[in-house]
Amino acid sequence: MTFDTLGLFEPLLRTLASLNYRTPTPLQLQSIPAILHRRDLIATAQTGTGKTAGFALPVLQLLTTAGAPVRANSVRSLILVPTRELAEQVHQSVKTYGQTLPLRTLAVYGGVSINPQMMALRKGVDVLVATPGRLLDLHRHNAVRFSQLQVLVLDEADRMLDLGFASELDELTAVLPKQRQTLLFSATFSERLEQLAVQISRDPLRIAVNTPNAAASTVQQSLVPVDRKRKTELFLHLLRDRQWGQVLAFVNTRKGADLLVQAIQATGTRVEAIHGDKRQPTRLRALERFKAGEIQVLVATGVAARGLDIDDLPLVVNIDLPVVPEDYIHRIGRTGRAGAAGEAVSLVSADEVPHLAAIESLIGELLTRREEASFEPDHRLPVTTVDGQIKKKPKKPKKARQATQPAHTAPAPATAPNSRIHLGDWLEDEPSGARTPAASRSGSGKPASTRRPPRQ
Repeated sequence: MTFDTLGLFEPLLRTLASLNYRTPTPLQLQSIPAILHRRDLIATAQTGTGKTAGFALPVLQLLTTAGAPVRANSVRSLILVPTRELAEQVHQSVKTYGQTLPLRTLAVYGGVSINPQMMALRKGVDVLVATPGRLLDLHRHNAVRFSQLQVLVLDEADRMLDLGFASELDELTAVLPKQRQTLLFSATFSERLEQLAVQISRDPLRIAVNTPNAAASTVQQSLVPVDRKRKTELFLHLLRDRQWGQVLAFVNTRKGADLLVQAIQATGTRVEAIHGDKRQPTRLRALERFKAGEIQVLVATGVAARGLDIDDLPLVVNIDLPVVPEDYIHRIGRTGRAGAAGEAVSLVSADEVPHLAAIESLIGELLTRREEASFEPDHRLPVTTVDGQIKKKPKKPKKARQATQPAHTAPAPATAPNSRIHLGDWLEDEPSGARTPAASRSGSGKPASTRRPPRQ
């Protein structure tokens, strides 16, 4: 099966040929014809399955063949995304696919001045990629109108709900035309997403390319048990001992990201961080440097998990396990993309076991445990089961406990290569990022209920 059998017109086929796109992915095989026939759509697919092209190509064709000129301050198609990075990524893809088409495109998001975005909207836009918060700001300023809207796309719809955009989505859909085509794309599927789909779409076609809420089979997953206070020390050891190449490392807080960067820089390793306190141009510059191979380690908070599209990224490391289990899938989905092999390593401390159990229950498998010599934790990880149960902690022989008990010495300076940064302190100093993990239910044996983190 080739792209020319899916109903795409000649200008797009020429562009795809120039990009060396030969064979459509399973998602594209199902989504492109359905969208061209103006069906509403709910597509569940893991990251790296070509979903951006799966909706962008047919939408660009529909807009071009409709021929109606866009009016001032109006938009003809709207693509909503949860993060700034994803907005830039999707916009770049749309511009690339539509490079020979007479269409105007724009990306709008927070963290930068709103005035240039208002000016760019004056002539009208055929394809607008936006984050919900900034789009609402523009609408309240009367800078954007939806009377011409034909297509609404929610990309990473589940992530928008996780980040607390439910009220913004309700407010936006209330002002959009009722007669429109609605497309929902998501890596995972939840009951809340089902409710949203019922509210905003009409008789949608459902596509599930992969098992919902499953991690990519091309990613080798494992965990290393470690005491929380030794996580940074272990990461630096593994980086050096296993001779890791490029690494994308995830932490849960902004302060945590900055502290980890300090420790990595002290070893002479090229590293940068992206998180909500960084200006958008700074974040994009760090990402481009990482893609170009100019830096070895990129440290990110969970806010960036959906906006990073990096070819052939070999390794993702979770310094902290995510509080929301679905975020684990999105994080490790940065590697093993489009059928390539990848590896995901999580450094797990005993206080994170409720999150570990929730993740393993979600993906339907237990993570392989691999202890690292000289880093065996004093606080042992309890045994978990695939259905999310937590069993009693394994007992350590008394002699073994004494042998591994660290000496009570003053901590090394933060700039020393082998410094131990107490990551446990980070969770108590988070101004507006992810919330601290919820405590496990006493005696329940089940993973703790997890709170949804606010927007970062």
